[in-house]
Amino acid sequence: MKWSCPYSTTWFAGAHGEDRSAATLEHVALTIGIAGLPNVGKSTLFNALTRAGVLAANYPFATIDPNVGVVELPDSRLDVLATMFHSQKVVHATVNFVDIAGIVKGASHGEGLGNQFLANIREANAIVIVTRAFDDPDVVHVAGKVDPQEDIETIVTELQLADLQTLEKQLPRLQKEVMGKKTPREVLDTAKKAQELLEKGVVLSSVSAQELDPDIVKEFQLMTSKPFIYVFNSDESLLGDDAKQQELRQMVAPAQAIFLDAKFESELVDLAPEEAKELLEMEGQSESGLDKLARVGFDALGLQTFLTAGEKESRAWTIHKGDKAPQAAGVIHHDFERGFIKADVISFDELVEIGDIHRARELGKIRQEGKDYVMQDGDICEFKFNV
Repeated sequence: MKWSCPYSTTWFAGAHGEDRSAATLEHVALTIGIAGLPNVGKSTLFNALTRAGVLAANYPFATIDPNVGVVELPDSRLDVLATMFHSQKVVHATVNFVDIAGIVKGASHGEGLGNQFLANIREANAIVIVTRAFDDPDVVHVAGKVDPQEDIETIVTELQLADLQTLEKQLPRLQKEVMGKKTPREVLDTAKKAQELLEKGVVLSSVSAQELDPDIVKEFQLMTSKPFIYVFNSDESLLGDDAKQQELRQMVAPAQAIFLDAKFESELVDLAPEEAKELLEMEGQSESGLDKLARVGFDALGLQTFLTAGEKESRAWTIHKGDKAPQAAGVIHHDFERGFIKADVISFDELVEIGDIHRARELGKIRQEGKDYVMQDGDICEFKFNV
């Protein structure tokens, strides 16, 4: 049996020999909504992320319908495995980005495009709030001035107001269901607690799990319960000002903040990889802002990857941190989890140090792990199952 057994045709053949190698579970999909005021660089950032060629114009509401793009999560480990295993192709984990229409002050009451953005954000797992932090008299600011703090307060307030509207609609139903014993009391209590916090101006994603049960809150589809990532669309002066960056980081803490120049990033993606690397080094950067955004978004949702490798392909699979071996196997195919027996595991770093999978076997470095094994980022796995 090959190390790449997840890709063995016999492992994927059903009763009628159908190929099911593409089957994966939906619960590990990652979608990030890109939100912000109009004209702050959202679509420019989206274009750079996805090379999608979406309209990015110097006027509000250039984006009306959401644009969706799939972005590969950078992972240099896959190239190493592909060389080691002579893989025919490499398959990265992916992140879905949704470019959402600009939100303006009063959107929750119908201003601008109103609440047209709500459904798109509700479908996202995390929200990137793009904030303008550059001065350019040729680019119109919807509020007439560049003020990152005021812009962030506007966006967050509109999301909070929209969440309050959502809860106000749900509470009467929840009260009836609790009286009829169709819904547990703690669900109603959680909704009321969330309402109370929102009225105080609290972002629900910053509240501890002890104060608000995240599993219950998820049922309400509240936008401020999702992780926030702040992207400051910056100019050269801010990118070189560590003190100012730290000030802005403190303003949005504990959420993560990323500083990038969306225009520079859009130019960077058009270059050959070696040219892009050289340009980044000239700018004193080790990775592009876009790669950092994909990585931070992945981490913000508590996700990680495990790896499989063989002649057919080297591939990264997305799982949640804390997932056990059977759950990881199930991401490849439901049958792998249902009939899980064991997993042969070696870490990426250890395999690279040894240099060869056969040598690793001879040295006894490949561990056999059972159902209680908690997966680690960068584990290289072979799953064995029986159904």
